[in-house]
Amino acid sequence: MRGRVVGEHEVIDLTALGADFVRDPYPVYAALRARGPVHRVRIPEGAEAWLVVGYEAGRAALTDPRLSKQWKKAAADFPLTSPSAGPHMLNSDPPDHARLRNLVVREFTARRVQGLAPRVQEITDGLLDAMLAAPDGRANLVEALSFPLPIAVICELLGVPMLDRAAFRDWSNNALSATDPAVRYAAVQEVSGYLDRLLDDKRRHPGDDLMSALIRTTDEDGDRLSADELRGTAWLLLVAGHETTVNLISNGVLALVTHPEQLAALRADFTLIDNAVEEMLRWDGPVETPTYRFTTEPYEVGGTVIPGGGELVLVALADADRDPDRFPEPNRFDIRRPAGGHVAFGHGIHYCLGAPLARLEARIAIRTLLERCPDLALDADPAALTWREGMLIRGPHQLLVRFTPAERS
Repeated sequence: MRGRVVGEHEVIDLTALGADFVRDPYPVYAALRARGPVHRVRIPEGAEAWLVVGYEAGRAALTDPRLSKQWKKAAADFPLTSPSAGPHMLNSDPPDHARLRNLVVREFTARRVQGLAPRVQEITDGLLDAMLAAPDGRANLVEALSFPLPIAVICELLGVPMLDRAAFRDWSNNALSATDPAVRYAAVQEVSGYLDRLLDDKRRHPGDDLMSALIRTTDEDGDRLSADELRGTAWLLLVAGHETTVNLISNGVLALVTHPEQLAALRADFTLIDNAVEEMLRWDGPVETPTYRFTTEPYEVGGTVIPGGGELVLVALADADRDPDRFPEPNRFDIRRPAGGHVAFGHGIHYCLGAPLARLEARIAIRTLLERCPDLALDADPAALTWREGMLIRGPHQLLVRFTPAERS
């Protein structure tokens, strides 16, 4: 794996690696890790970045204050625009980050999340009823379960109208995964306009949903979310609130059906489901690299000094969770592996706020799927699956499965 040289640093063009890298980036990351903890790369989104690989270097970068989450700290010639509809906790630094997160945390509580469990189960049951009614015993699990479950849950939680969900999925996919900047920008503009209309409606017709609660917080407290911050926070909750779970479910089911001994172990003992979800997150998590960080001053990684002045730094979460120095036999999928320590949801102050909800939905969805589909199997060659482009979200476009239809069971 060789690339061109700029100054004293070789630039490795990850885009040139094609579909093989998109489908399975882990060998590429492992090869880079063997050479050192940081590398200059060109990413599919059309920019050059410093890619941090390995567990210890990755965790350190995720918490280092010299790496800013604010897009205004990017270098003046940085070619990309922010894939967001406004400021929110994930593109802010302290002290603004704590202020924005605290305003959301007090509404997006553990009690509110746990209270969703019966509704998550109800939605899951309904989706599987429809899937199992297919007379040919075949389905695309992304369309049948992985997408509609989390989008239904987050839309109900936030109070987003049912009829808008299909359009929002296309916008979200393009904003996060499109490698064409024009497509990405257009999607962000569509979402921004949609959210402005939604928030205006919520102000006129408040309910008991989370979005209305955030608006009340904005209107009544001395410390308020601005209109831009409210739109940005709504964007974050809607997009991050479903994208992570969609791909956690898809990647997790794919891991199980391609590891029959692990699938059999889980079927035999569903008390393993919590641990199994953690292993799914570690082994092939839904976030390949987190949202962007920019240098505010020189930053040294393993003897290499990344310049200050807004250089893009990406942390390969996918590689950190396959580092043999942290996880023995990291390429082995093992649902009995001791849980904990992975960075699939990040690390530090930007740790994913929605992690408890994603875990809850994945546990319910995957267990119920396996209980109701005792002969679930992949209905495609794993090598033929196509995967989301870009380096943020990792997951297959489709996951074709087969099963015994309900009427013949």
